[in-house]
Amino acid sequence: MSYLTTLLKSLADPNRLRLLAAIDTHGELCACQLTELLGVTGATCSQHLSLLVKTGVLRRRRAGRWMHFSRASDPPEAAAIVDPVLTAFRAGPDWPADQMRLAEILAVTPQALCLSRRD
Repeated sequence: MSYLTTLLKSLADPNRLRLLAAIDTHGELCACQLTELLGVTGATCSQHLSLLVKTGVLRRRRAGRWMHFSRASDPPEAAAIVDPVLTAFRAGPDWPADQMRLAEILAVTPQALCLSRRD
């Protein structure tokens, strides 16, 4: 499969768009914060994040037990695609609710958030 096909496929999933928009807006987010935003299991969120890392749109950074994700410098093939897709997504009806949910999530430390998910 070509890189462009893989990139477009990765951007076609609403959950991956939500992840990408959140990370693009806040710079860097912990995997537990992103899992909480989507309201899915850690494994499901991890699969979405891994695909975005594989396409070169995101990068990950480990800090002890925590995995943080941020935007990568888009590969040249992606530069003209990713930002317009994010702009269109943010103009849609789902982004305001995600912004409010992110504000709630960011009010709690990632450590406390991870501990609360284990209960």
